Amino acid sequence: MRKIGGADRRRRAMETLELVGLGGFANRYAHQMSGGQQQRVALARALAIRPKVLLLDEPLSALDAKVRVRLRDEIRRVQLEVGITTLFVTHDQEEALAIADRVGVMQSGRLEQVGPPTAIYGRPATPFVAEFVGLTNRLAGVVRGGSVEVRGTRIPLVQPEVPEGPAVALIRPEAVTLTSSGDGAAGPLVGTVIATAFLGATSRVTVDLGDVTVLAQLATSEAATHPAGTRVQLALRPDPVLIARESGGASPR
Repeated sequence: MRKIGGADRRRRAMETLELVGLGGFANRYAHQMSGGQQQRVALARALAIRPKVLLLDEPLSALDAKVRVRLRDEIRRVQLEVGITTLFVTHDQEEALAIADRVGVMQSGRLEQVGPPTAIYGRPATPFVAEFVGLTNRLAGVVRGGSVEVRGTRIPLVQPEVPEGPAVALIRPEAVTLTSSGDGAAGPLVGTVIATAFLGATSRVTVDLGDVTVLAQLATSEAATHPAGTRVQLALRPDPVLIARESGGASPR
């Protein structure tokens, strides 16, 4: 259809299969290949016509977690090697942050923020972006003088010009640290560990402060020293935060 001769078609097909790591699979039927290999074939078919722009619409959604991560990294390698502008659509925030040079976060058909992954995660432009990309603690506080006071701790604001008054500070779990506290200790940031989720090198610890629960993401070795039932003292790292004044959380759509 594209007026390319047979010899050139075969050569380009083999070059593209080599690019996606399937050079030795050219003579296999589809039913002889795994789901991940079939996805690589689909990518090769798209690349073989040498497009100016490559659109990938949730290309990894049907794969299991391990294959998805491996193929995600493979797509990134191929994209960098070939140099084709690629639009990658996904609902998986981790996938977007890992694969993209620039990320666009959409809500109800409108772009909330576009920027490098580090800016999207570390300097979100809106409360929706802060809560949609990664986990976020919502802690009541009061805005005064360009910072927000949360349970006795003053934290700088991403947007210091926001009006003063009651607000909800959006604090990342990795900005929360724990130290052991005596059973009789009290205070606005003293609570009880109620659960720990093992995530490999890190663990996510849930702490009940009585009126609210807080997530802290720690090194697994550190989290192991605070099993369920342990009384702990929280500390909030002074990373600039966004505040929200609307009720409820962000919708993951």
